[in-house]
Amino acid sequence: MISANGISLQYGKRKLFSNVNIGFFRGNCYGVIGANGSGKSTFLKILSGEIEPTSGDVVVTPGERISVLKQDQFAFDKYTVLDTVIRGHKRLYDITKEKDALYAKEDFSDEDGIYASELEGEFGELDGWNAESDAGKLLNNLGIPQEFLDVEMKQLEAGQKVRVLLAQALFGNPDILLLDEPTNHLDVETCMWLEEFLCNFKNTAIVVSHDRHFLDKICTHIADIDFNKIQLYAGNFSFWMESSQLALKQRTEANKKVAEKRKELQEFIARFSANASKSRQATSRKKSLEKLTLEDIKPSSRKYPYINFEQKSEAGNSLLRIEGLSKSVDGQVMFKDLNITVEKGDKIAFVGHEDLSKTTLFQVLMGEVEADSGSFKWGLSTSRAYYPKDNSEYFNVDLNLIDWLPQYSDNTEENFVRGFLGRMLFSGEESFKPVNVLSGGEKVRCMLARMMLAQANVLILDEPGNHLDLESITSLNKGLEGFRGTILFSSHDHQMVQTVANRIIEITPKGYIDRAGTTYDEYLSDKNMDERRQRLRCAHSR
Repeated sequence: MISANGISLQYGKRKLFSNVNIGFFRGNCYGVIGANGSGKSTFLKILSGEIEPTSGDVVVTPGERISVLKQDQFAFDKYTVLDTVIRGHKRLYDITKEKDALYAKEDFSDEDGIYASELEGEFGELDGWNAESDAGKLLNNLGIPQEFLDVEMKQLEAGQKVRVLLAQALFGNPDILLLDEPTNHLDVETCMWLEEFLCNFKNTAIVVSHDRHFLDKICTHIADIDFNKIQLYAGNFSFWMESSQLALKQRTEANKKVAEKRKELQEFIARFSANASKSRQATSRKKSLEKLTLEDIKPSSRKYPYINFEQKSEAGNSLLRIEGLSKSVDGQVMFKDLNITVEKGDKIAFVGHEDLSKTTLFQVLMGEVEADSGSFKWGLSTSRAYYPKDNSEYFNVDLNLIDWLPQYSDNTEENFVRGFLGRMLFSGEESFKPVNVLSGGEKVRCMLARMMLAQANVLILDEPGNHLDLESITSLNKGLEGFRGTILFSSHDHQMVQTVANRIIEITPKGYIDRAGTTYDEYLSDKNMDERRQRLRCAHSR
């Protein structure tokens, strides 16, 4: 168990936490959520001891080991990949090095022998004999192959370093696991493996993530940072979000009788409990939900931007035809011989291991980059709105928000512009912010406002969820689901792809796989089955 007792943290006049009291128990996985800047990562650093609170203390059950996903990718550059992972269990690593140093002594004494025997005993208790094989399995599951074990960390790419650091955090069955954005730089297959790992993790896990699907899969509880406090809720993210909205609705319906409210709550809980899967996490969630009362659910102060895409005019049936399209960048094949017909109403998620391939395809379709061969043709009635992954060029101007947005609108009246900015959570004095100092999430909201103003019938979005908080991602998701036009998009947000896309196209260096009428989960299930069959064929052929 780990608990925060009377924790407060203040930087100057800015107060992040005020008298926080919360306990985290074995067998549960807690998702820490909160608006951008609310202190999610800071709270994990307080729990790990990296940051001292202004007041209060953190108490850990004696003898329990805390493991943390390190964020500094350069901290272990002088160590090998294998050493970096095993260093995640400091005591085991120290014993290993101490034993090696003892046995290397030329004047090995009887006292050394006695001490070495003591170390060997503790080494065995910590399962040291399996340390290297366990580390190797973790790395392999996270996409780092065997041949990298003796490679120094400084030789790895950034994404590979993140995976090694994740293996370091998971290594050695820690009692308390603290993970800050663990799915960053992970492909979908590795994310699915991590979900399964955490669902079967029998100790305490505390996770910060912006991935709603991930939080839904792994969490038994949600720890919500709001009003400088942390409130604990049973259930996963979807349950927390819908229950907080239900509580807000019930609070505003002053005339509704308590009995009616309780019945509504019971029906709501029953629906979520019935949908629980067979995983250990889901079973734990179900038991917790069934104990909830009306008083346990509270409204959230969080604000959601209003994102709604409308078409000025519908596109005709002839929308987009791609024929033999190919492109390489610096000798690397981005895509090859694409032959795709996009139909009216298609909502196509482009997926694949290489993000640059999807970005390059969108740049070609928007006329920013020229293809090496092949052609594409947009229908005459199409109008397009584009969200590029890199939006920096749009904000390298000396303008305030209230002057920046009218560049993209036919209606430039101040009341209209202010109202539109307010919908995107820029109200009052915030509308006078210089655009070149906006945060990443604020810039994304501005770009989405620009797209809404275009009223296009085709939306092209390249990783629009990057930098957004959970509230903005949820609003964007709903906006895309409700759009009646055509969408071409890429996203690492599992829930967005699952709920928006009605067609999946996987881009590979050798070609592409086109799955019309297939959901993302169906595509992943088929893909995993195909890979399992391929592994079986390879095993039988040996």
